[in-house]
Amino acid sequence: MSHLFAHLARMKLIQRWPLMYNVRTENVQEHSLQVAMVAHALAIISNKKFDGNYDPNQAATIAIFHDASEILTGDLPTPVKYFNKEIEAEYKKIEAIAEHRMLEMVPDEFKDDYRALLTSEYAEPEYKALVKAADTLCAYLKCLEERRAGNTEFNTALKRLEKSLNENPIPAVQYFMACFIPSFTLDLDDINKLL
Repeated sequence: MSHLFAHLARMKLIQRWPLMYNVRTENVQEHSLQVAMVAHALAIISNKKFDGNYDPNQAATIAIFHDASEILTGDLPTPVKYFNKEIEAEYKKIEAIAEHRMLEMVPDEFKDDYRALLTSEYAEPEYKALVKAADTLCAYLKCLEERRAGNTEFNTALKRLEKSLNENPIPAVQYFMACFIPSFTLDLDDINKLL
């Protein structure tokens, strides 16, 4: 018997941005779906526009599981996680333990199939970077949505994430920002007018 999927089903119970006032709460499961869709798009953009060699389906699958260990750790707020180098290093150890605990739940015959999905140390570096970029883009989108709803709580995070995205070396990130981000500043009627 494996408890893997019983644990994965609890992703919807882990709230993101726990120290921030949210107009609309976001859970890890819905965030992971959005990251998967964006990672898939970044892979396609990279391949078609910048001579990349990604499998978009692999990028999306890795993204689906990228925060699975938070079922065991919860979502530690960024200001806490990166408060200093010692806390960051210790939290990385905790994440690694949680990732390996998730992998232990996989039946032995499927462990090789899940190893790179559940444990970041086995993920291919180029896919890790792509999924990290998608994760950052999705955090940025959350900040934009909160700001549009009149919530100023996310202003500092928005500036920090925008700086990080502008410095990201993956060309597809800049393309995604130029092509898709502007729509997030519009209301539904304006989006529909553009169709």
